[in-house]
Order: sequence, then C-alpha cells, then structure tokens
Amino acid sequence: MLETWRWYGDNDPITLAHVRQTGASGVVTALHEIPDGQAWPLEAIEDRKRAIEAAGLTWSVCESIPMEQCVKRGDAGSPAAIGRWKDTLYRLGRAGIATVCYNFMPVVDWTRTDLRYETRSTGLALRFDMVDFIAYDVFVLRRADAEGDYAEDLVAKARARAEAMSEEDALRLERNIIAGLPGGALVQTRRSIGDLIASFSGIDAGTMRGNLIAFLKEVVPVAEEAGVRLAIHPDDPAISLFGLPRIVSTPDDVRAILAAADGEANGITLCTGSYGTRPDNDLAAMAREFAPRVNFAHLRNVTLEPDGSFIEDDHLDGGTDMIAVIETLLHEEARRHGEGRARAIPFRPDHGHLLGEDIGRVTNPGYSYNGRLRGLGELRGVIRTLERSMNREMSA
Repeated sequence: MLETWRWYGDNDPITLAHVRQTGASGVVTALHEIPDGQAWPLEAIEDRKRAIEAAGLTWSVCESIPMEQCVKRGDAGSPAAIGRWKDTLYRLGRAGIATVCYNFMPVVDWTRTDLRYETRSTGLALRFDMVDFIAYDVFVLRRADAEGDYAEDLVAKARARAEAMSEEDALRLERNIIAGLPGGALVQTRRSIGDLIASFSGIDAGTMRGNLIAFLKEVVPVAEEAGVRLAIHPDDPAISLFGLPRIVSTPDDVRAILAAADGEANGITLCTGSYGTRPDNDLAAMAREFAPRVNFAHLRNVTLEPDGSFIEDDHLDGGTDMIAVIETLLHEEARRHGEGRARAIPFRPDHGHLLGEDIGRVTNPGYSYNGRLRGLGELRGVIRTLERSMNREMSA
C-alpha cells in the first residue's frame, strides 16, 4: 500500500519538507486556490506537480475536484459544470495524476460540532454531537420543519441545550458546522447555508442518485481515456443532515454507484471513519465486498454513541476492525499485482488528534502534524506486520 499525506498547498502550515519527514512518499492535494466553478489550467496542475516533485515526493491523488451544487441538483447549470469538471479531470490525467477522489454531499462537506474535544489521553479530537447539531438546525438556523426530522427526546434535549447557550457558544457551534473546510474558497454564512438548503427542496434520494449516475455516465469515459481512477468519498457523517438526501452512506449505495459504470475507473474511497458513523455498516465486510473497486483508502476510526454522536478515536481503536480492513486491502493489492497491475492502493492517515505543541498552533481542523504522524506510524506497523505474515504464508 502506498503511504500518502494530505497537503493543502502553499497555505498549509505543514510544509512539503515536513511531509517528506513522515516517510510518506505520496501527496494528496488539489488546487484549492482556484475558485469553485473554474476548470483548472494544465499549466497550474503541472506547476503544482513540479513543486511536489522538487520536494522529493509524488502527487499521487487529487482530492478533490470541487463538485458544484447544480450538478447534485441536476438543474440547468449542470451540463456546463460537468463539462468544466471533465476538463479538469482530463488535464489531471495528462499530467500523470492517476487517482481522483471526489464527493457528492449536498451543501455541507464533512461536518463536526466540536473541533477540540478532549480525549482520554488529553489530546484534542474532532467530535460530532447529535444534540448540538439538532440544537443548531432547529433553534439557531431555524430550518423550516426541522423538528420533524429528529426523535422527540433528542429535540427536547436540544431545546434545553440551545436555551443554555450564550451567543458566543452559538456562534462557535455555527462556525464549526458551516464555516467551510481547510483549503476551501467558499465560506458559508447562516443566510447562505439556509438558501442552499432551500435550493434542494423537492429533491429526494432517488432524484439525487439519478443525478449522480448521470454525472458518472459523463465522466467515467473521460477518466478511462485519461488513465485516471475515480474514487467517490462517502457522506461524512453517513446520515442525513439538514433534511438533505445523502446517497453515499451504505453498502446498497455503493452497489448502485458501481453498477452505474463498470470497470476500475469507477471506484470508491474506502473511508472507514465516514462509513463507520453508521452502526449498521460493517467495515470489514464492506472492505471484502468492494475491495476490487477500492481506488483510495482513508483510514480513520470513530467511537459511536447510542444517539448517533461520535468521536474520532485513535486510528486502531473505535468501532472498525482496522487490522481486518488493512489485511483485506493487502490481499486485494496482491491479487492485482498477480494480474500485472503495478499500482499500489494509496491510503492516508485520515485526520489526527491535536497532540503536544500542535495544541497551541494554527492547524487545519483534523489535519495536525503530530496526530497524523502518530496514526501513520501505527498503520505502517500494522501493514508491515501483515505483509511479513503474508510473505511467510506464500513461501511456506
């Protein structure tokens, strides 16, 4: 498996020199400085690739080409937006970027309510608190008919929590939920996110799935021509947020996506942390079933609570049997090598706790140096141990 590290470009507080010191050889990045809705120029892609290679690294995965909301809605702007997406995809392939991760989450990307939750070892983790989220949706954002989307007992708890919040508490919660993602150019406000949510009115899961399949019919042939493998990222968390449909959350969702276009160009990002936010998702079983179409892996663990809340746990702890998942991916990689396919499966330590001096530093949420370095070391140890065991079995 190919060790990679997510890097947010020149504005990332972690430099490429520091990335190289992790031992990872691949970089996962995108042209975050280019506004959403613009195709990436080939020259800009090649400039970024040269900068990475000058640091002794390889641009292994593009994560992500931005997906405009009109594509998810399937409205009048969708054909032009898909055309721009295809242009960028083709240019990435020309530049030799072999894997592209993307997502189809409506309005909000990955969502947490607390970016500095103290863990049992006193590091700081990302957390999603269901009651806090409901408090924001129902009583701060005041989305129309939001109460009906949640259990009565959780709404009652959320009401009490919202009433106890100061204005500063409510603003902090809002920033955590809607203020944008590392490297993103678009920052939401309460009004803009309300308008975006309303723009999806009348769009159910079936309609949105149809829009995704229509998108795949357009882009997969371009990926095949360009020599690129697509890897759709799951919803994070893998539940409905703000009453919006989420269509990359379950094994059935994955089956529908893979059936839409056969072949390795149409694959998935096996994000164990995102799929792991649903108690009915068996990640070891999903890894076994979908291994032939895993084009990228995000290895992260979460610990769930009964009401749907969760904390991002240590990489080898939590609800996912990480060792079983990695073992499956190693066997799949060996199978591919046996067929003459030389590409290793790229993976990255997905998120990490704030540890040590990183607690006082400016970092992108989830993308600290020390926490991911610790996670990469743990995952590397599992991989090396399993590889040695597999080699012994084959030589016996």
